[in-house]
Amino acid sequence: MISGKIAVIGDADSALAFKAVGAEAFVAENGTQAGETLDTLVADGGYAVIFVTETLAAEIADKTEKLKDRPYPCVVPVPSCTGSTGYGMYCIQKDIEKAIGASIADD
Repeated sequence: MISGKIAVIGDADSALAFKAVGAEAFVAENGTQAGETLDTLVADGGYAVIFVTETLAAEIADKTEKLKDRPYPCVVPVPSCTGSTGYGMYCIQKDIEKAIGASIADD
């Protein structure tokens, strides 16, 4: 059952920043830890949205890609406190391109 909980997986500084807005923070220092945490949160079944910092999201892209066919949880890559890598925007552009069949990027 989805309760609408929000989680964030990221480095300590980035994850704890989300805690201030009510998200549950989970610290992961690498892709392996992030993947294990994501698996645990998905198995819990209570999360509507899981934010993952872009660096870690890129490392666990295989796991997040498998979740796109499910309504919940919505896994969203977000910039870390050190800034954006561009991965989140890349994912959005890829999803839009898949949905409408054309690129919307400013090439």
